[in-house]
Amino acid sequence: MPVCPNCNYEYVEGIAICPDCNSPLVEENDLQKFEELSEADWVLVYTSGDELEISMLKDVLKSAGLEVNVLSQKDHILPVPGDLSVVKLLVRKSDVNSALNYIQDVKNRESESSDE
Repeated sequence: MPVCPNCNYEYVEGIAICPDCNSPLVEENDLQKFEELSEADWVLVYTSGDELEISMLKDVLKSAGLEVNVLSQKDHILPVPGDLSVVKLLVRKSDVNSALNYIQDVKNRESESSDE
């Protein structure tokens, strides 16, 4: 059964993303490797209120071979006026400098394209 490595909720086959935290689900057998990781292994490298922006940066970092975790406080069940939640992008301690360089590169390209 697929399980969310962040929430530890089990889902039926066919579900790939946790509806609560948007993390990719893993098989129950693979859950142990996530539990072996401590909070000290991960470093916050970026925050945003925009899930799309975090998703894009996550894809960039993953395509560069970095392990990435996303923590979201968004609750998609209850409609709330405004957006008060924060989405966090975390990487392993050993990848912090690389991740920050990739993020800065993406931000620089966005800035250059908006100036044109």
